[in-house]
Amino acid sequence: METLVFLFSLSALGVLYAMNSIPEFQEPYVILGIGAAVLVVVFLFYFLITRGNRPKDALFFVFAVFSFTCVIDLTSALEYDGIISGFMEFYRKTGEPYLGTAYAIMMCYWDGIAHFIMYLMMIGRITDRKGYRTMGLFWAGSLCANMSVFISGIVAGKYGSEIRPVFWLNFVFLLVPVWAAITLFTRPKDRPLIGGYNAQQAQSMKLIWRPVDLILVLLLLAAMAFTTLRGLVALDSPLEACSVYLRHYEPYLKDPVGYPRVMMLHLFFYGLPLMGAFVYGLLKPGCSWMSDWTVFLAGAVIQCQWAHVGGALHPGTAAPFRVPADALWSVAAANLLYAAVPALVAARVHSNPYFFLKIAPFPGQTGLPNSEEKDTKYKDK
Repeated sequence: METLVFLFSLSALGVLYAMNSIPEFQEPYVILGIGAAVLVVVFLFYFLITRGNRPKDALFFVFAVFSFTCVIDLTSALEYDGIISGFMEFYRKTGEPYLGTAYAIMMCYWDGIAHFIMYLMMIGRITDRKGYRTMGLFWAGSLCANMSVFISGIVAGKYGSEIRPVFWLNFVFLLVPVWAAITLFTRPKDRPLIGGYNAQQAQSMKLIWRPVDLILVLLLLAAMAFTTLRGLVALDSPLEACSVYLRHYEPYLKDPVGYPRVMMLHLFFYGLPLMGAFVYGLLKPGCSWMSDWTVFLAGAVIQCQWAHVGGALHPGTAAPFRVPADALWSVAAANLLYAAVPALVAARVHSNPYFFLKIAPFPGQTGLPNSEEKDTKYKDK
């Protein structure tokens, strides 16, 4: 099925070419109508071809339809970078001119490559009746961050006065992943929920005897400080540290397109509390919510950092807002490490989850000597 989805998604190129060649299809409200109609037609296509063996997971149709739009986003990025031509010229004038900004180009690359690969992998797992909850949460975090920054940046930035009718179609790509995230969060986990002897042993160890966790706590605290600094810069703080950082390291934060500032505010108001919660989760045993939220935030931060760093270095960004040459490597290293921290925490939680499991007595275990008993779900005992 994933092969069929991949091949059918390539038909988006034909739709774009037709719209670029026929002037009647290039009016703002016509573009909105065609965009909505294409989404409906693609959904109906997959709904009809699976009628004999309908997927029980409704997210199958979300991934299949969004795969089609990934090809459109990748085409947009490639055309704005001058690699291809003849597909999206009309969209620059009467569609979404802000897609030509450096941040939006990098965002489209991420959607057209990373999200597309995730969609195909998750469709394959749904078809094979396998679980994909962890990958789904990573995707949901990535796309929610992607679209919330994108929509907010359009309204708050210099393109706020150039909103065309097709802009409202973006809310589909914001609301659907929010619904998908809620769906995935509420599904049963495919990992142990309650720990036994191994969990008791892991949770009896102080932080000083857990060097990996200690390093992650320090990295999270550093990431929180970095988030705070850039959030204050986005809020126009008069602090000297903010002025120095803006002037000598990341002037891109003041790019009038609005995306960098909006992204920093998202991380400041949403990412910062979650990082603080992760510090608590590494200190307090039994925080079973860590396995989900670390993956969700990892997806969000990696997507944001990809678009942010790529946008700051992209030649489409005006020279005064690019990273200064003498600070390039330090800024790149700081941003890459910042992107890696949530992913490292998520990897730690999933690779050795005993510290984060709830502990409950097992039937027949009370009063017996400790034994090397495997952790499992309570209902499997």
